[in-house]
Amino acid sequence: MSRSEGTTNVLWLQGASCGGCTMSILESGASGWFDELRQFGINLLWHPSVSEETGEEAVEVLQSVLDGKVRLDLLLLEGSVARGPNDSGRFNMLAGTNRSIYRWMLDLAPCADYVIAVGSCAAYGGVPAAGSNPTDAVGLQFEGSDSGGALGAGFRSRLGLPVINVAGCAPHPGWMMETILALTAKDLAATDLDAYGRPKFIANHLAHHGCSRNEFYEFKASAETMSERGCLMEHLGCKATQAVGDCNQRSWNGGGRLCLYRLHLAGIRRGAELPGDRQARRHSGWFAD
Repeated sequence: MSRSEGTTNVLWLQGASCGGCTMSILESGASGWFDELRQFGINLLWHPSVSEETGEEAVEVLQSVLDGKVRLDLLLLEGSVARGPNDSGRFNMLAGTNRSIYRWMLDLAPCADYVIAVGSCAAYGGVPAAGSNPTDAVGLQFEGSDSGGALGAGFRSRLGLPVINVAGCAPHPGWMMETILALTAKDLAATDLDAYGRPKFIANHLAHHGCSRNEFYEFKASAETMSERGCLMEHLGCKATQAVGDCNQRSWNGGGRLCLYRLHLAGIRRGAELPGDRQARRHSGWFAD
């Protein structure tokens, strides 16, 4: 577990999560995520889904970071932080520790050079924060579009950055790895983040850009069912003209799939704007507001 020269130590934890962000990043790179990590000298200290360490061995990894025995370069959280009940976090415990993910994150975040919220749940609360939000689920530094979250609006990592939000449901593997590599190279500053903590090299794009149905949009030729040719915005609820992300330029699954995923990515945008439906915004993929 000791940090060798030239490597980057990464710790990945999971909160209130479906595991979709992990499933996405496993497809990163031509030969898979683990080869990509080795290629760039990244040491994955621990990941609850893919690491061999369990039980006491896993806890030892976390404790070594807290004790300063192992340097923590990047701390990643997948899934929202459940603060309930009564700010105890005990709705989401880390097995074998008698401590909640909430408490672990409060202790580990100040130890990290950088903190990354992986996915919309970790960034803004996501699906677990919808409705009446009985678990008091929030993002690491946002609750919906409001700054604060689990770590508080004033939190800064050891090298002075707020939480970096790589939102999406699930994020593209390229978004996650490029953010990790940019931080490893010290090539991502606070000025490179937008108002919601998203890297601008991703957030400055829209899902609309590169859409295979753009021509229909330009001529206002709208489809009324999913099986029809035409733009999906007018009748079928596509919000790609507002949804942040370059998924139609980058594509998915090695470039073999375009992003009709945009319907899921931003489809609840209207619900977020309805009076009295404030909670719906937390479903909203790359949207924080």
